[in-house]
Amino acid sequence: MPKRIGKYTIQLENDVRIIESAAIVGKKESEGPLSNYFDKTSSDDKFGEDSWEKAESFLQKTAVELSLKKANLDSNDIDCIFAGDLLNQCISSTFGLRALGIPFLGQYGACSTMAQTIAMSSVFTDSFAADRCVAVTSSHFCSAERQFRFPLEYGGQRTPTAQWTVTGAGSAILQRGGDGVKVNRITIGRINDMGIKDANNMGAAMAPAAAQTILDYFGDTKEKPDSFDLILTGDLGMVGRTLLLELLENEGLKIGEKHNDCGLMIFDIDNQDVHAGGSGCGCSGSVFCSYILQKMKAHELNRVLFIATGALMSPTSSQQGESIPGVAHLIELSST
Repeated sequence: MPKRIGKYTIQLENDVRIIESAAIVGKKESEGPLSNYFDKTSSDDKFGEDSWEKAESFLQKTAVELSLKKANLDSNDIDCIFAGDLLNQCISSTFGLRALGIPFLGQYGACSTMAQTIAMSSVFTDSFAADRCVAVTSSHFCSAERQFRFPLEYGGQRTPTAQWTVTGAGSAILQRGGDGVKVNRITIGRINDMGIKDANNMGAAMAPAAAQTILDYFGDTKEKPDSFDLILTGDLGMVGRTLLLELLENEGLKIGEKHNDCGLMIFDIDNQDVHAGGSGCGCSGSVFCSYILQKMKAHELNRVLFIATGALMSPTSSQQGESIPGVAHLIELSST
């Protein structure tokens, strides 16, 4: 059974493994540095559907089906699916996954959802509440712009701090035992709000939450950054990464040599006009479920901390002048 280490961290006891995963992305992402690692790409960002929202549902369903196929499983082999996205009432997840017939628990962690769904799947599996779970999330540039900023037809200019919402989805299958990447510990993040109100500066809104969760983890476990091959945040981008490293160094913790960010990995920020980098649930979801897990299975990465970061805002809260609370959840992984 899972047990607590310190105040915020959960230790898993029953050899929970990510046995298979899959990632699907759109055109811009397929032109980036990680193109060869994705399971499926498309030059049509509507993926044959008649709306951006339906396209995002297609992304989730396809990612889950690809991961099941790679694991030689079908939907009847899954006890529970944890899924979420950025849209109101998580409609990408509910409409995309409704035909699979898998018991469903919707999640909203904004861009932290990949880590949140893995955390929930891990605890369910470790505690024998389920034998096998799926964790999945998605985002779509056009559906996110329509909901949180301006429809594309508006033609508004993006600020230098803005990030490009990734069109993509990632799906991971977890079970007890077997071959795959092991989930060792989980640190559930605390909400952190530094008063940022600019919806075009997600990195600044989320970096304090990432810093808090990382400090909580190292405080609970007494681990050292040098023990890890990679400390990976979800989608802080260039602005958020700079702030994160500064916040941690102010607390006496240096992770710069070990740190990278999915929002800086998925695009070539010098040549793809994404300003501060990538963002969205599908950013960390697609990078983690492709490049990171493949590198870990090949033992090119052996110990990894994955910290997905989310901005817990809504269109209504922004219109009412509210600040943007952040949260970050941490997953400790090993390839053995």
